[in-house]
Amino acid sequence: MRIDRWFKRRIPTLSLSHLAKICRKGEVRLSGKRVDTSTRVVAGANVRVPPLSMEGVKAPAVKKAVFSEADARAIRDMILLDDRDLMVLNKPFGLAVQGGSGTKVHLDGMLASLANERGDRPVLVHRLDRDTSGVLLIAKTRKMAADLGEVFRSRSAQKIYWAMVEGVPRPAQGRISLYLAKGEAMGDNRVVRPKGKQAPEERRDIEKMRVAKHGEADAQHSVTYYAIVDKLAPRLAWLSMKPLTGRTHQLRAHAEAIGCPIVGDPKYGHGDEDSYRRKDPNRNLPTGVENKLHLLARRLILPHPRGGVLDVTAPLPPHMKKSWEMFGFDASQYDPIMDAPEE
Repeated sequence: MRIDRWFKRRIPTLSLSHLAKICRKGEVRLSGKRVDTSTRVVAGANVRVPPLSMEGVKAPAVKKAVFSEADARAIRDMILLDDRDLMVLNKPFGLAVQGGSGTKVHLDGMLASLANERGDRPVLVHRLDRDTSGVLLIAKTRKMAADLGEVFRSRSAQKIYWAMVEGVPRPAQGRISLYLAKGEAMGDNRVVRPKGKQAPEERRDIEKMRVAKHGEADAQHSVTYYAIVDKLAPRLAWLSMKPLTGRTHQLRAHAEAIGCPIVGDPKYGHGDEDSYRRKDPNRNLPTGVENKLHLLARRLILPHPRGGVLDVTAPLPPHMKKSWEMFGFDASQYDPIMDAPEE
């Protein structure tokens, strides 16, 4: 369990912002070591909780879940697989998975419409970016969510993504291994700057992952295998991508790092070299391609906690289907990423 959730269960009046502050100051320790809010608590660990002044703080009012038939129907329309333990949904483009600043409609909130008479509701197992479409795993109980979470942490799950990228990467099949760190406007330690003081390009740069060096603060290793399935050289390529790690924006940052940003990405692929390429009439994107992120969580393969193998595939979302038809890409052809290593 993440330490922020550990605190939420035990001290519900403690705000996340205050918890992040005392973590940054080193006042919270896990078996003697410093933590951030995403650090996981494991069985047998010792959590140091500093003295907390909770006087005058009222416990937040418990909001009764409001059943929404429209939300329940929308979720049912997304289902790719449903059994007694879990659901696999086909998340559409543009739907946020969790709430955030200014986000009122999100899948996590919609899942409340499927709560049972005891108030138990389905639980997210992993996440996708708002503009990434495709396979999303939902557990029907917290116990199953914990079991599936362990499967993901053990890297027993195979995740395969499809993307259309600008340009054609070389070699045709490869391994991307980089250290990534969050920009200063991301994560618990984000720096809040006054609004209106930054150009859009500057704001975009601090809200994206950046390539870091080994040993740099907050740098995390990330690995992705990729393979070209088809291409329209030199303008674009259809890539199949298999991430071995699960960093924020990993595939989008990796595609940018190899000089082939994902088509329609609003954050990545906006450097000087990208502007130069797009001005070249022989290399720019053909007209008619929708300006939406062309990234699909295509397939998920993992051992089912109750036995057997879970193997689910999502169809192309409408904007990607349109692009595939425009360029004559055949979604039924063999995917070479299946030959990529598992480690």
